[in-house]
Amino acid sequence: MDIGNLLQQYLGGGANANAGRALDDFDAVAQNAPRAAMAQGVSEALRSDQTPPFPQMVSQLFDKSDPTQRAGMLNQLLRGVSPAVLGSLAGGALGHLLHGNEAPAAVTPTQADALSPEQVRQIAEHAEQHNPGIVERMGDFYAEHPQLVRTIAGAALAIILGRVAQGMQGH
Repeated sequence: MDIGNLLQQYLGGGANANAGRALDDFDAVAQNAPRAAMAQGVSEALRSDQTPPFPQMVSQLFDKSDPTQRAGMLNQLLRGVSPAVLGSLAGGALGHLLHGNEAPAAVTPTQADALSPEQVRQIAEHAEQHNPGIVERMGDFYAEHPQLVRTIAGAALAIILGRVAQGMQGH
């Protein structure tokens, strides 16, 4: 499949016009595009003013994730969060991950499954405010889970496809 021709329609930010086709096109591109280009595209969609705010999108993706994906996602969000802050996030629901003042243990799928999407939205909000690279880290994480990314709105998928197209022009 020639994804280069497919992606041409997404260059120049025609995201809204292409939102209806984006879901079908996304599947083809996700299977064939370089992972780095996908990660950049997802990151751009997560920070775009044409999509819901980053914390809300992360919360929605969390809600649609399986327990293993939820744990992986939370571990990305929580990297770099101090133990003092970790105890206060999500209404204290993550305090059990602390062992004294040590770095927090990794979140397990069972622990991740116990959190609500609203708690995850709060965690993502904190991470976005205090960790400048979190959007890129989450974009990279989600690039590994295209079946999850395809659950977000068509406009966000069109943004991703446009960014992948730009990234692949240089190759």
